[in-house]
Amino acid sequence: MERRSFVRHAGLAGIVAAGAAPAVVHAQTNLRWRLASSFPKSLDTIYGGAEVFAKAVKAMSGGKFEISVHAGGELMPPFGVVDGVQSGTVEMCHTVPYYFYGKNPAFALGSAIPFGLNARQMTAWMTHGNGRKLMNEFYANYNMLSMAGGNTGTQMGGWFRKEVKSVADFKGLKMRLGGGLVGEVMQKLGAVPQSIPGGEIYQSLEKGTIDAAEWVGPYDDQKLGFNKVAPFYYYPGWWEGGPEVDFFINRKAYDALTPEYKAIIEAASALASQDMLAKYDALNPTALKQLVAAKTKVLPFSPAILDASFKASMEVFAANDAKSPEWKKIYADMRAFQRDQVLWFRFAENRFDAFMAQQKL
Repeated sequence: MERRSFVRHAGLAGIVAAGAAPAVVHAQTNLRWRLASSFPKSLDTIYGGAEVFAKAVKAMSGGKFEISVHAGGELMPPFGVVDGVQSGTVEMCHTVPYYFYGKNPAFALGSAIPFGLNARQMTAWMTHGNGRKLMNEFYANYNMLSMAGGNTGTQMGGWFRKEVKSVADFKGLKMRLGGGLVGEVMQKLGAVPQSIPGGEIYQSLEKGTIDAAEWVGPYDDQKLGFNKVAPFYYYPGWWEGGPEVDFFINRKAYDALTPEYKAIIEAASALASQDMLAKYDALNPTALKQLVAAKTKVLPFSPAILDASFKASMEVFAANDAKSPEWKKIYADMRAFQRDQVLWFRFAENRFDAFMAQQKL
């Protein structure tokens, strides 16, 4: 979203908080949309982001614009939502772009890539860099546009039935991973990636169909019960430093909206996106303490594993440069932006956080 657009409409989010609706929409016609989510209803964080969005749209339109939210599997499979939006079966969806890496590697750049941007950096690139512009130019090929639908912050590295002390321990390990990109990287480390929707991970771990799985972080993972079937919890999720969750909107449906309804969609998106990250930051600490109290073994990936993962990631990125011109263009812009972000964070955020981590509060 361009800054001037957000500034013009950001006040609408405040109206939602105040429980009022702007008078400008009273002249609008009633409208009903359907939103297909990729997530299960049990997760009030990531699935809940779509509900926050829909509630804001309804409030700001005085009840004239309603969007019904449907969990993964209700209207279509969790990984079928982009096809649903592209075809116009539904007006919009709420999902993570990297799920659709198989369509084109460039999808992953709209959410997260290994050793990519953190949440704040992703927001900066999307809002004040070229991120949203470049991604929406790409998404136009699929008859849709994107708006921010949340972020989880840096995720955990997943749950393992056995310890992984070295790169050799990944050989033959069947692991559920969130996207095809990290799957390609993990294959270089010897793992066997599995694509499984969030609502089906527990059963796969419990039955031993997979040896490890990653989802998000302590709050969601505890809700899904992963600690009951896999005792080792690793960090960090180097493939998801700041994954953006997106709203994809059918281009024809969006273009048919009045300017006022478009403004409401933008403001509701901004509100839902901010709310999701804040919710994860607020809830994860308590959940992590509870997991540790329940005998979960929280362990860091070794420097050797991180180094090998970084090397493998760079090899995959180089291959993507060669096969996808869309990836190559967007990836180059993202990395240039990231270099400046890493430089800035080194002087301020990183130093401050490192100091505070050593203090007794």
